Amino acid sequence: MKPETAAPMMTIEQDPRWQAIVTRDKTADDRFIYAVRTTGIFCSPSCPSRLPLAGNVLFFANAEEALRAGYRPCKRCRQGRSTLAEEQAAKVALACRYIERADGIPPLAELARQAALSPFHFHRLFKSLTGLTPKAYAVAWRNQRVRRRLAESTRVTDAVLDAGFNSPGRFYAGSDALLGMTPTAYRAGGLGMDIVFAVGRCTLGDILVAQSARGICAILLGDDAQRLVEQLQDTFPQAVLAGDDEDFARRVALVVGFVDAPALGLDLPLDIRGTAFQQRVWQALREIPPGRTASYLDVAKRIGSPAAVRAVAGACAANMLAVAIPCHRVVRSDGALSGYRWGVERKRRLLDTEAKG
Repeated sequence: MKPETAAPMMTIEQDPRWQAIVTRDKTADDRFIYAVRTTGIFCSPSCPSRLPLAGNVLFFANAEEALRAGYRPCKRCRQGRSTLAEEQAAKVALACRYIERADGIPPLAELARQAALSPFHFHRLFKSLTGLTPKAYAVAWRNQRVRRRLAESTRVTDAVLDAGFNSPGRFYAGSDALLGMTPTAYRAGGLGMDIVFAVGRCTLGDILVAQSARGICAILLGDDAQRLVEQLQDTFPQAVLAGDDEDFARRVALVVGFVDAPALGLDLPLDIRGTAFQQRVWQALREIPPGRTASYLDVAKRIGSPAAVRAVAGACAANMLAVAIPCHRVVRSDGALSGYRWGVERKRRLLDTEAKG
């Protein structure tokens, strides 16, 4: 009887895991990781780092095993660690929460120090992820807080101080630009504010045009005139809403003509209200000429915030001035039409009209 012979040992080159490393197989990333003896680093199979010598490779089931064995995570694939993008997002999120809890507007240096970054790099990172500078975010948050406090408080002074303003005087100095009316009127839902409005018809259906003392404050489109009026009432429940007069009727006719033929332009003052970020987006939209379109990413890049694509979409959805602020000219990156506050079909018709000149 012949003695049994031991099965030949499989070399590392024959190991399927080595082949996964050679081919940088991403599907193997969840099955194992490998470490390199000569560098003391461990990587995922798909890591783009230079291929090590097979004889220097060790296999581990996961990052925890490699860490216990004394190996360090690779800085390229960051196996076993959160990604750089995740770390940056976490730092900005913490900075946002800090701003929201602060009594005033925290200095840039203070925010950067907490994020363990230089003020320059923190400022650039914060703006790229939020679409706003740290100061603009703090101002927008404080403005939002004062609006909420005004709705809840019986005294304007209490609301102003609770929202983080150092003194009522500083708030009142800029309150008209912030609220579009006096703080007392805002707290009362537009009490004492006069808004003239009219409902009519255009090629896109029903249209409501409203004007405040500042200018045209709403151009709403829809299929139900009464619903359009309700939307205006919901925005300013205590404002004095008045029907149109002869002078305003001429303005409405100009707006209707503009909606039917946007290339004509609209030479009327607008009462544009929104956050600092929304104002930047809306200004960028107004710079898109009739007959042209831009993607949400294009708009985000134009305002210097390429990572704020979703925020750009949100600003488009918040627009109260149909066609005058041409959010219908914003499309998806592949050119397809996406959501539109007044319906995708209206968006399509507007773009078709502009394309024909």
